[in-house]
Amino acid sequence: MAYKNLQHFIETLEKNNQLIRIKEYVDPKLEITEITDRVSKKYGPALLFENTGYEFPLLINSMGNYERMCMALGVKHMDEITKEIEDLFKMVTGPKESIMDKLKLLPKLGQIASWMPKVVSGRGECQEVVMSTPDITKFPVLTCWPEDGGPFITLPVIHTKDPNNGVRNVGMYRMQVFGPDLTAMHWHKHKVSARHFNEYKKLGQKMPVAVALGGDPVYTYAATAPLPDGIDEYMLAGFLRKKKVELVQCLTQDIQVPADADIVIEGYVDPQEDFIWEGPFGDHTGYYSLADWYPRFHITCITHRKNAVFPATIVGIPPQEDAWIGKATERIFLAPIKMTMIPEVVDMVLPMEGVFHNLVIVKIKKDYPGQALKVMNSMWGAGQMMFTKMIIVVDGDVNIHDNAEVAKYISENVDLENDIIFTQGPMDVLDHSCSKMAFGGKMGIDGTKKLAEELRDDSSAVGIRSSAINKNEIEQLFPEIKDINDSLLNLGISLVLVAVEKNRKEHIEDLNKRLFAHPEFKNIKVVLYLEHTIDISDIADAVWRFSNNVDPRRDGLVIKANDDQSISHIGLDGTRKTKEFDGFSRDWPNILASKPETIERIDAIWSKLGLGEFIPSPSIKYIKQLYKGGAVVEE
Repeated sequence: MAYKNLQHFIETLEKNNQLIRIKEYVDPKLEITEITDRVSKKYGPALLFENTGYEFPLLINSMGNYERMCMALGVKHMDEITKEIEDLFKMVTGPKESIMDKLKLLPKLGQIASWMPKVVSGRGECQEVVMSTPDITKFPVLTCWPEDGGPFITLPVIHTKDPNNGVRNVGMYRMQVFGPDLTAMHWHKHKVSARHFNEYKKLGQKMPVAVALGGDPVYTYAATAPLPDGIDEYMLAGFLRKKKVELVQCLTQDIQVPADADIVIEGYVDPQEDFIWEGPFGDHTGYYSLADWYPRFHITCITHRKNAVFPATIVGIPPQEDAWIGKATERIFLAPIKMTMIPEVVDMVLPMEGVFHNLVIVKIKKDYPGQALKVMNSMWGAGQMMFTKMIIVVDGDVNIHDNAEVAKYISENVDLENDIIFTQGPMDVLDHSCSKMAFGGKMGIDGTKKLAEELRDDSSAVGIRSSAINKNEIEQLFPEIKDINDSLLNLGISLVLVAVEKNRKEHIEDLNKRLFAHPEFKNIKVVLYLEHTIDISDIADAVWRFSNNVDPRRDGLVIKANDDQSISHIGLDGTRKTKEFDGFSRDWPNILASKPETIERIDAIWSKLGLGEFIPSPSIKYIKQLYKGGAVVEE
């Protein structure tokens, strides 16, 4: 389904009871985030803030649950898209034995052509109003979290082009606002726009850039999609909406943007100019991404629709709206992975606790020994999958959308010294656990049922313990242990969470050896070590903290089995790394939480917001877990 514009999407959400209009005044500085954080963690409705102190209403959480994400993509279920892509691949790539087979392709090829974007003449709706003097501060740009460096545009669809061949790229990179006509451009070194920037720098030319906000929501999704180089994001958008995207020429830059966008910000980046100090920013990892130097974006023109709506999102501790954008990527790109690279893949999941790049679970049809390792290496070599920190491969009938079922299956099939591989490679720039920025350790877990060639020995001891641990005994013997969560043992999952207060060098490594030497841990396979300040009774929360804080190659502590009848073990250090105890020299970021005064203000006006039953602030829990310091933790 193609939406005529963002207003059309808003009307559709409202008709389906998926949107609430908030007429009470709410400040875009911190307050909208606090409300949205409460609502998004309950998978609540889209929110249209109509009283922000600015001319333009603000839409947020518009794709913040499965149903709304499907509505944005024009389907009832995301797997409809997966099947359509599979059918298309089969039709185009399958053998064509007769002229009739080839003729049958023509309508489909014509359909593909109909998805290609088209530049139309004249002005679009996005250019109904031209600001006499461009001023981005006239819009309700959010300051999301207390330590953010300033207000940030969080849903910008950013258009650049290669100066050598004119090929367009459409991406999404946050933009910190520094003044009426100046923002930063936060594109990472691995991104296509950063490569375009480097080409303009070689040529000594200014780089034209255009930013679209709003329009058909599928544009927002397409800008986040991990497409191969050279594949136009607006072709994907055309495929999803079953209608080509109409583009219009910008007024001051040689760039084209969707005619139905709500707001267009035109400008340029000068590669010869000094960068600007951008950030910090409360990011999708649930931690602050720290300040660094990024290019300056100079605004030359701003246009907008009449009655334009300013779209925004917040990111932070999951679940947030971006989890559902990630779910769409998981389902849409499953088909190309299966059809072009890894045919044995049956299904794939990116758990929201893994914040996209920390954890991937893959299910395969297994036919030969070592196949899981082949899949891991293929995925680490595939586009943005190169950033994945941990890949788990399973097979059989396990439902990989059920985390407990996956964990039990792994527990039954993994020999820790034999079935885990450690490697290293490129990491997401936002990964703070790496000893070196954007380069760190990775872990692959072969959780498939083993063939004879893959077994350490004929006994293949499983060693799953179902009885509880004597916590009092362990905590008395190891006083640095402040809590133990062994609840998963009752589910047949051989994994225990341990909250520990580190106080010396190599503490976790030493504790790991001593713990697994204790009879209580003899038949336990995995221990995850977390900080003593974390509530390890909340397993999803603990997994989120662990996956952010671990560099598996550095922090994976394998203990080999004593003999062929014993099991092997692994401890994984998911604690904060410090210079004092770990020799860790990078700055460590803080987690995200609203200020108490912001929480109190929203508590006070909640009954006026029309959001129904009171939802307490998720930040109340996390304020207690904040480290000393601001965005950067103090040593």
